[in-house]
Amino acid sequence: MSDYERFIQSKAKLDKPSGHNPTTDMSHLFDFQQAIVKWAIRRGRAAIFADTGLGKTAMQLTWAHDVAKHTGGNVLIIAPLCVAQQTVQEGRKFGIDVHYCRDQSSIMHGLNITNYEMIDRFDFASFAGVVLDESSILKNQTGKTRTALIESCAVIPYRLSCTATPSPNDFMELGNQSEFIGAMSMVEMLAMFFTHDGGNTSKWRLKGHGKTRFWEWLATWAMVIKKPSDIGYNDDRYILPKLHTYEHCVSVHHDMEDSDTLFPMEAVGLLDRNRARKSSIDDRVAECANMVNASDDQWVIWCHMNEESEKLEKAITGSVAVAGSDSIDQKEHRIMDFTDGRVRVLITKPSIAGFGMNWQHCHSMAFVGLSDSYEQFYQAIRRCWRFGQNSEVHVHVVVAETEGAVLSNIRRKERQAQQMGDEMIAHLRKFEKKEVSGMSRSKSDYKRDIASGDGWTIHLGDCVDVARDMDDGSVGYTVFSPPFASLYTYSNSDRDMGNCDCDDTFNAQFRFLVDELFRITAPGRLVSFHCMNLPTSKVRDGHIGIKDFRGDLIRMFIDAGFIYASEVCIWKDPVTAMQRTKALGLLHKTIRKDSSMSRMGIPDYVVTMRKPGENKNPISHGDDLPVSLWQKYASPVWDDINPSNTLNKNVARDEDDERHICPLQLDVIERCMHLWSTPGDVVFSPFSGIGSEGYVALRMGRRFIGAELKRSYWAVAQKNLALAEKDQMPLLAVANQ
Repeated sequence: MSDYERFIQSKAKLDKPSGHNPTTDMSHLFDFQQAIVKWAIRRGRAAIFADTGLGKTAMQLTWAHDVAKHTGGNVLIIAPLCVAQQTVQEGRKFGIDVHYCRDQSSIMHGLNITNYEMIDRFDFASFAGVVLDESSILKNQTGKTRTALIESCAVIPYRLSCTATPSPNDFMELGNQSEFIGAMSMVEMLAMFFTHDGGNTSKWRLKGHGKTRFWEWLATWAMVIKKPSDIGYNDDRYILPKLHTYEHCVSVHHDMEDSDTLFPMEAVGLLDRNRARKSSIDDRVAECANMVNASDDQWVIWCHMNEESEKLEKAITGSVAVAGSDSIDQKEHRIMDFTDGRVRVLITKPSIAGFGMNWQHCHSMAFVGLSDSYEQFYQAIRRCWRFGQNSEVHVHVVVAETEGAVLSNIRRKERQAQQMGDEMIAHLRKFEKKEVSGMSRSKSDYKRDIASGDGWTIHLGDCVDVARDMDDGSVGYTVFSPPFASLYTYSNSDRDMGNCDCDDTFNAQFRFLVDELFRITAPGRLVSFHCMNLPTSKVRDGHIGIKDFRGDLIRMFIDAGFIYASEVCIWKDPVTAMQRTKALGLLHKTIRKDSSMSRMGIPDYVVTMRKPGENKNPISHGDDLPVSLWQKYASPVWDDINPSNTLNKNVARDEDDERHICPLQLDVIERCMHLWSTPGDVVFSPFSGIGSEGYVALRMGRRFIGAELKRSYWAVAQKNLALAEKDQMPLLAVANQ
């Protein structure tokens, strides 16, 4: 394998395993659970996003037990309140000892578990492994707990993140999970796979050509399943019982003397909705109490406000309330009393007990207060409606007639989340099956092809490979526009030089081409590249400014042995650039707010490098280059270039292309080729696109060799070159000329 092939393989963004082969007996786990745990142990740093009831507790305990056994060190499990106590009980069922602790001094050898409220009491560097149970706590990207966990756990070699299927449209949460695991930082993930349209940076979407690569990358460190069949196993044990949801709409007393309306009006905004909830507390509490007091079942009552909780506890016989103001000991004692059946009715908030608890013994619940959070509503219901529940589950939602469409809004979010979740699983399924089975990943689909005509050849393939097949000193002139660092804009191939995660990666790959260009260029002859300096962004670079891309390229060519020979600046309309990019520095509102953030437009450049040595085939000009024309060519600024004088790019665009292809203007190519090549020369373009350089070369009596990696562009280039060969104006081309 060549150095270049090894480099291409190194570009694949697949988080490499850092674990070991498991040795623990896993007979207490179901087949799909065993497959997931073995995969997670081999990974070393992994995430299990398994829906409620699929046995995350058993899986994480087995993982932690094996890590402790293998390393001889201690493992810390961090869980929500009371989930820790429940995990200790679950461990006894499987013969796995788990010690509940509240600070570093109470750590025992082996497996330990604590609550999120106590993480500041531990020395994380002393642990061989850590497990985050209900790791959706990482969702808040600016939260103190999220930051503390990511920073503190970075030193721990074995890390496992466990939660129910994460929100499929919350890519920030996936970024935080990735950062905790150590697969990639959220900033890196967003810069690589995502883009945002317009100025709202909170609304990210996957790049068209980055979709497959993103899901493949995610599957290397996360297992996302809703049922065993998602990874190829049987679902017979995992069929949920029927769920019944009832809406109780409470009438509200309406005092016309204190109101501007004849009838009670439905709340519109959040403020009105909160008023409606507060004014209807007594009616909603009474409706719920009548229902629960008439039943002998165990109930969970979910509320939203403290006043609801206090009044419900007074109104419902045999009830216990758990409030945020209670001490940790009080919360644990009361919740475990309900869990063990010593309390018939538990009243609390989803934010307190809505995550992680297993309450299959209960099949009746009521919501007496609702927020607009679908996640809290869903998680609260799944405490009882989960795999292992033997009864049909009944959920009662008590709302005031004035509260507005709270439930319908949650239902809408539920349908949306279900659809997105199904799409997420569909994308991941084939990759996850390979991961759990230990199958090797298929290699990138890279196939070369070639097309030719009278005086031209265009290769479908990597330009470095194409250049390596060319003879020393065989090229008279090379002209091209290199790709800019813009991941998955035009393809998802690792051979695409635009698909580089950082400047160093691009420079390393581009240098392979520069070295080949030096070898194949005839002594004394030239290489011209068209480029621009690149704007930076806060997400990708940490600041807003300009990157000296042109200078980086010049220095690279000089290091390879070329001489920096010439340069021309091409004027570009800043208004057009502003409208197209919405760049902060070009917006007029920026100078009104703070002109220290404003900047000028970014021009294009054509930089020309010369290979040392004697040019044995001089390029002489007579009447074809009079003084008046030479003076125009010799100007350091070309301000008369028509930006629309290009071959037609639209026919080559793929559906997933994030940007329109940007072919080099024909008059730029013509001037360069006129000045620095002679009829009969071989002209080379390593990034041929739709064939612009070749089209001009053939029309000017030169021969042409081109390379293009993307098949759709290569196909259009063939047509343009065939027409140029016949000295015809392309039927597909010259737009707006």
